[in-house]
Amino acid sequence: MGIHIIKMPDIGEGIAEVELAAWNVQPGDLVVEDQTLADVMTDKATVEIPSPVAGKVLALGGKAGDVLPVGAELIRIEVAGEGNLREVPAAPAAVMPPQSPAPPATTVAVAKPAVSPAPTFAPAARKAAACPLAAVARPPGEKPLASPAVRQYAWDRGIELQFVTGSGPAGRILRADVDAHVAGNRAAPAQSSRNAPQDWEEAIPVIGLRRKIAQKMQEAKRHIPHFAYVEEIDMTECEALRVKLNDKYAATRGKLTLLPLLLRAIVLALREFPQINARYDDTADVVTRYGAVHLGVATQTDGGLMVPVLRHAETHDLWSSAAEVARLAEATRTGKATREELAGSTITITSLGALGGIVSTPVINYPEVAIVGVNRMALRPMIRDGQVVARQMMNLSSSFDHRVVDGMDAAKFIQVVRGYLEFPATLFVE
Repeated sequence: MGIHIIKMPDIGEGIAEVELAAWNVQPGDLVVEDQTLADVMTDKATVEIPSPVAGKVLALGGKAGDVLPVGAELIRIEVAGEGNLREVPAAPAAVMPPQSPAPPATTVAVAKPAVSPAPTFAPAARKAAACPLAAVARPPGEKPLASPAVRQYAWDRGIELQFVTGSGPAGRILRADVDAHVAGNRAAPAQSSRNAPQDWEEAIPVIGLRRKIAQKMQEAKRHIPHFAYVEEIDMTECEALRVKLNDKYAATRGKLTLLPLLLRAIVLALREFPQINARYDDTADVVTRYGAVHLGVATQTDGGLMVPVLRHAETHDLWSSAAEVARLAEATRTGKATREELAGSTITITSLGALGGIVSTPVINYPEVAIVGVNRMALRPMIRDGQVVARQMMNLSSSFDHRVVDGMDAAKFIQVVRGYLEFPATLFVE
């Protein structure tokens, strides 16, 4: 028998280090060739690392949340034959001490990259807190059944699915199973009254997607002097058009939401304001304007907010943009979006739908210079021709980079968007 060392591969785009998002195997597991060993996260996407060999897992090179450089040892596998490790230690390596408690949610813990060319790994002792009294005892090599969304949900909470009991078909782990596991591990005192004092604490490590979101938001707020502009828009005619289009074309072209109409209005308005469809490199003091509109559409996932990109939005009609946005959203929520689909936006739109509130102050998707926030649409009393009438009203709450976009230009841009939406026939006039 020999030992095969798998190192962190170079996954392209000049990436020097990645974060260990989740392990899909544990020491003692039997793996086969091409089986996914771990999920790692770059600045743009989650990537699966497959096994090039079959064998038995001996040791892992880190824990979820650790940052490893390209070329660092990721995992050791015992294989038939010589393997690729020429010198095998004569004595078994000592077991690593139990991991220290995870840092609180307000801090970001980044593991130091390994610097030794051939570090000695041993299976990490599992924390007692990770294994409740009713822990699942799975045989070696058996991978817990769970969807990518559930794996992301568990990973963000620092939960190893190996110890979670699944209540779905064939033992599949559901989101509710992860919640039940977390609740079972809380050291909350049993109280007969729901108003009794609660003394339990829960330290949640900020890792994976939550860490990337935190870093991105901090970077945006640190670099960009935001200013907000809010405008009220009468969406009555636009909504009436959407209903008519769905009545006529939904069966053959698909059903439209308001989003494709909003995207179309933004694309047309950007023709008059190219300085808003831009990215600002504040280290080189260069603003790059783009003819192509690569529109980021903020999408909520179980793990957090991500921004897939509708590329060349200027080439899409209402139905093709609706279909592509739906495809991108599904790929993002299921963890199947590629790095290319999650990068390269030139302006972003964000909406919380019915929960959108009256006003919001969205954070710009750095290094872009603008973001358009959509608030909820509601029937409100308005005065038209001296009469109080009911109209479908909606606010746009947008943020701009004041280093690049003047307040007057931002206001004019939103007013042009407003004009297209209040008189939607102009959306189709070239």
